Amino acid sequence: MNEHWIKYAEAFTAGESEILQELRKHCYDHYEDKAMLSGFVQGRVLSMFSHMIRPKTVLEIGTYLGYSALCFAEGLADGGKVITLDIQEDTNKVARSFVEKSAYADKIEFLLGFGTDIIPSLPETFDLVFIDADKPNYSNYYDLVFDKVSAGGFIIADNVLWSGKVLDDEKDENTQALHDYNQKNLADERVENILLPIRDGLMVSRKK
Repeated sequence: MNEHWIKYAEAFTAGESEILQELRKHCYDHYEDKAMLSGFVQGRVLSMFSHMIRPKTVLEIGTYLGYSALCFAEGLADGGKVITLDIQEDTNKVARSFVEKSAYADKIEFLLGFGTDIIPSLPETFDLVFIDADKPNYSNYYDLVFDKVSAGGFIIADNVLWSGKVLDDEKDENTQALHDYNQKNLADERVENILLPIRDGLMVSRKK
């Protein structure tokens, strides 16, 4: 999108909490891979989804610094929780430190380890799943969580446009994995899906 349009959209989007502002600034000031953080508008979109769905349980695959987990926590049903998975100890410590300072410290559970190992052991049923981790495993994560998603529940995957690389004739491993994931969703008659061209692309799939 035109940068001026983006600025206009940001100007007319309700603001984030102080803790999210602090976290976003910390990320932009200290991390070269800051593009991994959900941006302001995308964060507000994720929060809005959560408010609309009112999930009892959210599973997030890929914590990074905890920004999106905090966004999802804003819309939880009473007594709800976010379970967030990651493998990076350093960024996980930062995420925990910010969550502990927030109003959602008792609503976000951190699990450290490989999602492909952890997901099969989770007993919960999820109303909302957010996939934002290693791209070659997107389809694996989808398959692992599908039976754990409630009827009418949602699976949202980030980065499915991959800076437009999914349109390239020749695709590297990550790009091909994301393109395959998009095709998988479209072909899966168990879901209704829409690919939203927000930021780097969000694939939103609703389990029928």
